Amino acid sequence: MSGFDLNNTLIMGILNLTPDSFYDGNRYNKETAALERTAQMLEEGADIIDIGAFSSRPGAKLVSYDEERQRLMPVLETIIKHFPKTVISIDTYRHKIAEEVVEKGAQIINDISGGNLDNKMFETIARLQVPYVLMHMKGKPENMQKQTDYIDVVNEIKDFFISKIKQLNNSGFDKIILDPGFGFGKTLEQNYKILNRLREFSDLNYPLLAGMSRKSMLYKLLDITPEDALNATTVVNTIALLNGAKILRVHDVKPAVETRRIVNKLRNE
Repeated sequence: MSGFDLNNTLIMGILNLTPDSFYDGNRYNKETAALERTAQMLEEGADIIDIGAFSSRPGAKLVSYDEERQRLMPVLETIIKHFPKTVISIDTYRHKIAEEVVEKGAQIINDISGGNLDNKMFETIARLQVPYVLMHMKGKPENMQKQTDYIDVVNEIKDFFISKIKQLNNSGFDKIILDPGFGFGKTLEQNYKILNRLREFSDLNYPLLAGMSRKSMLYKLLDITPEDALNATTVVNTIALLNGAKILRVHDVKPAVETRRIVNKLRNE
């Protein structure tokens, strides 16, 4: 993969440009604040900055193309100008946005829908040839939590990945990162089944991304708020790394970097 090495564990820092994200909405939707936050995450050791311009929290409605683009492009251009060597991922399900951001210098596309919300995404990614995060989600954020019926959640996600990987491979594309989509159309119990059996996805021979940072699978279980869920995030990130995750997508970079260092020491890496 260009610009970074997935033989090592990577930390992906979250930069939300939305007014309504479940944890840090309205904090970084101005260019100056976004730039300061990016600088902080890079200083703390982030390997990738993942920029999102729409909320995908449960119940959130999808924003228009124009609104997503208006939020995203000025910040992206500013970050690339100030941090030109930074590996930037863009959280989008739209092929037009993917085309524009890669042209500007973004290096990864992170698609919560696994190609299901835009039927031109796969052909676009195959043409762009940049790493693509293939995430599992049923439906859309606004209705995904009403679609949590599974016989075996892990095997059904695995079947989804196998089908999508085949489509991408048939298009001449192989730069795939798999994300089981914690919290996206899954119950609390299902999220923990996925975490417990995360290593089973390694059979597909693509790197795994785990994104559980401050999510409801943590704060609802512990009866706390997202603001109080840092310790819980560190616990599940540790479990994810021990179960084969190669990328941790997090709001809090420094604790994730420390977690990686401890797990690497445990493995004598």
